[in-house]
Amino acid sequence: MFDFNQPLNLPNKKFDVFTIGELLVDMISNDYDDNFNCNSYTKHFGGSPANIAMNVQMLGGKSVISSAVGNDPLGSYLIEHLKENNIDTSYINRVKNSTSMVLVSKSKTTPVPIFYRGADYSLKYNDKIQYALNNCKIVHFSCWPISQPKSRKTIEEIIEEARKNNIIIGFDPNYHDGIWEDGHNGIEYIKNLVNKVDIIKPSEVDAERIFGNNTPENQVKKFVDLGAKLVIMTLGKDGAIVTNGKETLKFETLATEIVDTTGAGDAFWSGFYTGITKGYTLKESLMIGFATSAFKLKHVGAITKLPSIEEIKRIYNL
Repeated sequence: MFDFNQPLNLPNKKFDVFTIGELLVDMISNDYDDNFNCNSYTKHFGGSPANIAMNVQMLGGKSVISSAVGNDPLGSYLIEHLKENNIDTSYINRVKNSTSMVLVSKSKTTPVPIFYRGADYSLKYNDKIQYALNNCKIVHFSCWPISQPKSRKTIEEIIEEARKNNIIIGFDPNYHDGIWEDGHNGIEYIKNLVNKVDIIKPSEVDAERIFGNNTPENQVKKFVDLGAKLVIMTLGKDGAIVTNGKETLKFETLATEIVDTTGAGDAFWSGFYTGITKGYTLKESLMIGFATSAFKLKHVGAITKLPSIEEIKRIYNL
């Protein structure tokens, strides 16, 4: 299915990418401080699926997101931000729980988070989700919705429906023990999920949390052995390693300036997905993803104003 030198044969659908999961507020420290001794934080729009949906729109694709926020001012702030960026907010549910928030250290390596979860996992499969799923080329989610019972059931229904209808499933295995329900073996759940999705993009830290310490080559092989069809493992300053199970490619980083790593992975997903849905080959789409991530790394916050995909290609000589 995944030939690096060929574009994917995708049907013509209303939405390029349908993301589902967390929509939340990132409170990012104003100083580089992994110990949270900083006294001042700045509010940023956040949540990986929301970031991807926003980025895809800016790059020239068509996206939609389904999520849940609180019926509070922070929920209103997030919804207004989506509206300002031409995202249809009719797929966002308002619930009684408070809007979820993450306290994040500004970082040049891996941000340190503290989670305050409320509304984000109040996701139920409904007619709006069914419509978005039936009308998308790619559906994407992360570990956040599968880490709690209510939203986990929703994702399981989405996976079943997507597999029936040959919709590409992208999964970000951003495992963090702090977001999982007490007593649940999240690592085993992720391992059992790998063969049900099409594209998986662990960071080096994600892979270590799931499998323990090992070389990048061995880590991607472990995902393939679990049934992964395409594994993209990002290695920070060392670039990335990508395998389709038969062929493995290595990529150098395109980043020349790192101001804040928050949202860099989401920027990659966005560029990569946009490349795929616009008919670029898989290898070209990977390069567009890495270029989009490099562009984002020059700015603070998970979201920055991205140029079109054509401009991204020009900037990075792709």
